[in-house]
Amino acid sequence: MDKARVISLFIGVVRAKSFSQAAVDASLTPQAVSKAVRQLEEHLGVRLFHRTTRSLSLTDEGTRLFELANPGLRLLDDAIDQIQSSRLDVDGLIRVAAPMSIGNSIIVPLLQEFQQRYPGAHFDMQLDDHFTDLVESKIDVGFRAGSPPERNLISRKLGEITLLTCAAPSYLDRHGTPRRVADLAEHRCTGFRQPNTGRLLPWEFHVDGATVYQDVPVVASFNTVEAELTAVLNGMGIGQMPVFMIERELASGALIPLLTPTITANNGVFMYYQQRTQMPLRVRHFIDFVSEQAPLRLQAQRRAVNAAKGK
Repeated sequence: MDKARVISLFIGVVRAKSFSQAAVDASLTPQAVSKAVRQLEEHLGVRLFHRTTRSLSLTDEGTRLFELANPGLRLLDDAIDQIQSSRLDVDGLIRVAAPMSIGNSIIVPLLQEFQQRYPGAHFDMQLDDHFTDLVESKIDVGFRAGSPPERNLISRKLGEITLLTCAAPSYLDRHGTPRRVADLAEHRCTGFRQPNTGRLLPWEFHVDGATVYQDVPVVASFNTVEAELTAVLNGMGIGQMPVFMIERELASGALIPLLTPTITANNGVFMYYQQRTQMPLRVRHFIDFVSEQAPLRLQAQRRAVNAAKGK
């Protein structure tokens, strides 16, 4: 016996003062409601109603059960009403996960802009270069760079990641400027180690109409793009960096673009979330907002690249 169900139907009969009306309210037949109440009476070993063809009244035991159970059911009804209404409310918490590079450069500014539209929205952001499991981490929306998630998730490509080979003026003053990809073999380079696999990623170049991958002489490798960028800015070596992270450094001259004809844009920035139709309104608005605004931010890479090629 489903105790919660039969007690709920019992309370429905008391409130409606009618088996037939309680059945209508519960979208059941009167016979089904009557059977449920009989099951409850048999389980308790007492009669809950005095029944005649024209009247319905509670026994002392029925009155006692109603007095004890009704407040609890009202609390449950209130809780359900609040959850249903919150689904239609933009106010509330949105949990977001992203790699540090994308999070710091793209997502955090978007969080601020979203809150300017919806001040009641709050964020809990998890920055981690490992792939984040949405269910396990209770995340509403995730972001990643590279390829789309292969799991059973909805993903949207927000834009491409443009990679640019670059170095600080201090490095070029000491070691000279490479003119061809092959020249990198004689230079000091930095590397990025993929956090999920530990693999040192090769550099990629656009050569003769095709993408080629090449290992470079790495003097220091890093598992965060931010740390690698700091090393490149300090003149430790030549790096290959996402343009969306270095637009200001390129504009200020803190980084010098190199080998610009070989620039590639093969990887993307992806937003992903669970497949569910009953999504809170605040999460749906946030997804739509990011889908609209993030591509505009990533398109700014083209201007930075064009400016770099003109130097």
